[in-house]
Amino acid sequence: MRRRIFINNLSEILSIISAMVGIVFLIWIIKDVVVFGIKSINLEFFLENPKPPGIEGGGLKNAIFGSIIIATIAVIIAFPIGLLGATYINEYRTKISGIIRFITDIMLSAPSIVIGAYVYALLVKPFKTFSAISGSIALSIIMIPIVLKAIDELLNLVPNITKEAAYALGAPKWMIITQIIWRYIRTGILTAFLIAFARIMGETAPLLFTSFNNMFFETDITKPMATLTVSIFNYAMSPYEEWHRLAWSASFLIVIVVLSVNIISKIIQSRGS
Repeated sequence: MRRRIFINNLSEILSIISAMVGIVFLIWIIKDVVVFGIKSINLEFFLENPKPPGIEGGGLKNAIFGSIIIATIAVIIAFPIGLLGATYINEYRTKISGIIRFITDIMLSAPSIVIGAYVYALLVKPFKTFSAISGSIALSIIMIPIVLKAIDELLNLVPNITKEAAYALGAPKWMIITQIIWRYIRTGILTAFLIAFARIMGETAPLLFTSFNNMFFETDITKPMATLTVSIFNYAMSPYEEWHRLAWSASFLIVIVVLSVNIISKIIQSRGS
């Protein structure tokens, strides 16, 4: 008994120390991002494109717009596929349901750079051009298994008695799914969407292979388009102090967006429960 108590206390102490170390590093990183990034957050940052090297001023309007467009298209592609896929494997339970779950688990652990290389070989190389739509497809491939897995777990929580009562009343399958099952887990569906969206907002590697970058304001999704994450990657490695300033500001903006999305998802989840 003494040995078990000792091991329990030791494990608890090690867990607390590990958590504190992680919190210290997290606060350190966030502090640097806030201190260096907030200095350049102004209207110019949101309303102007980057200036040529050596010229002060400018902003990241092109990258902010590109990130919004690419992320929005990725959501439009991924969310219906994830929702319908999770519903299919949970409600119809065919022979391929287990295969889909297995592939989903593999995709959840797949490195994002591998997905970027795959989309590059599939869309960029054959058409001989980088494009925003290629970046959106790469991000949607990352997003689909997250949404599918989360909603699949949620669907397992729907009481069978609720569905059986609907069947007893003669309700068709599609009505049970849309009017009962989806409404029962609607809070969880929204939370899954927000978590997946926060996940893709910080991706850089797949966009380097697909949407690449653009120093100008671009609205054509079939052409290269700037994003915040790729701009941070490029500017952080540059020798220009002004570009370093923009990289810090872009990092601050992404941190605020991701933090806000996660807080909103937690609020929705707590209210829904």
